[in-house]
Amino acid sequence: MDAKQQISALIDAKKDQFITAADRIWGTPETRFATSESVKPFLEILEKEGFSIEKGVANMEHSFVATYGSGNPVIGILAEYDALGNLSQVADLGEQKAVNEGGNGHGCGHNLLGTGALAGAIGVKDLMEQEKLTGTIKLFGCPAEESGYGKAFMARDGVFDCLDIALSWHPMDTSMAWGLSSLAVYQIYYNFKGISAHAAAAPEQGRSALDAAELMNIGVQFLREHIIDEGRVHYAFMDAGGESANVVQPTSSLYYFIRAPKLEQAEEIYKRVNKIAEGAALMTETELEIVFDSACANYLPNHAVTAAMYDNLKDFGNMNLTKEDQEYSQRYYDSLNEATKEGLKVRARQSNPSASEEEIERLGTMPVLDQISPLFFSNATSGSTDVGDVSWVCPTAQVLIGCEPQGTPPHSWQWVANGKSSVAHKGLLAAGKTIATTAYDLLTNPELVAKAKAEHQVTVGGKKYQSAIPADVMPK
Repeated sequence: MDAKQQISALIDAKKDQFITAADRIWGTPETRFATSESVKPFLEILEKEGFSIEKGVANMEHSFVATYGSGNPVIGILAEYDALGNLSQVADLGEQKAVNEGGNGHGCGHNLLGTGALAGAIGVKDLMEQEKLTGTIKLFGCPAEESGYGKAFMARDGVFDCLDIALSWHPMDTSMAWGLSSLAVYQIYYNFKGISAHAAAAPEQGRSALDAAELMNIGVQFLREHIIDEGRVHYAFMDAGGESANVVQPTSSLYYFIRAPKLEQAEEIYKRVNKIAEGAALMTETELEIVFDSACANYLPNHAVTAAMYDNLKDFGNMNLTKEDQEYSQRYYDSLNEATKEGLKVRARQSNPSASEEEIERLGTMPVLDQISPLFFSNATSGSTDVGDVSWVCPTAQVLIGCEPQGTPPHSWQWVANGKSSVAHKGLLAAGKTIATTAYDLLTNPELVAKAKAEHQVTVGGKKYQSAIPADVMPK
């Protein structure tokens, strides 16, 4: 048995603890930085496995850095464990039904992401013990990927500066090495303060904060025509001023996400949105408070490490799905609309241009996709992730594992329902093996590390990473 097969066997030997941890985290879904229960399984397992653990890094109580080994290279593995608000969902059910109305849920699979990273760190650690390998493995416990961006605060504080390479993964409905970029994003609160008054008897004495918020939103709608095509601006009302229509609303608060392919482009849009907010306050004679919440950079895939990770994905990313796995996942495929189902066939044709119509039909209608997409790199952007900040600090690579029902989107009830399934568990183990075998390549191939670092310098153009988060903004 070669070293990589040994890693696979070592992870399989401990798979029950990883699966139990994933299900435990699924059952305690927590958002942003308040992940006190979700972090516990990591700390318990890592302490038992002989890692040294530093807790509370970068002013985040529930973050950690767990270290094994010494010397170079220093390989970082990124773990996430935060959930999403208002995505509570009964496990294994083929229709939307909350466990707790308005409660949290793991709609992005971070219960799997974190424990798959944990499996990877322990798998390579166990082989290092057996083969007496030198080098350092660091597992980073990172809260608030969904909103707040824990890794961005960690990067700002230099937590990743020690790394030669960073590795990560994400659950998805298809398996591939991620050769795309992501959108940089700014997150800001716009708080308006007005004057309350009787809406009928003395409206002239009131100054409506709700009017200010609505005027701001209207102004931003007009702005959309005058920003770059790739720009994205989203908002949510955090405070609409109360439930009485007979009161001039004295408070109102908006939460904005401003995205663009590059940080400097997001910064430009952010400044223009600020002016619109100021104009809305001026029009309504209300006070405006702008509170910077967080920001993250666009992702830079390192081609050298991503290609190495892809080779391991081909060997260890097969989840060995059973007939029962496909039958289980059929309930989620059946929940899709017809347009989405037809789109899956188009995607299958794009990924398999020479396949027969029968094969395209099979691939396009599978509840869980059983193939690994070809490796490609593109400047196209998709979503946002604070892994982007890490990728500006050091060469970074990640894979997607298709352990979510085909055609279902991230941040959906289907992903929450699927989160404790056999398919989900097989996905986190496949991810752990892919990460661990790639870490082994890096530990034993200094030429690969050197190539990745040289490429990284060219990619960043000699620029030193600089966080977009102001120095006085703390995680909250």
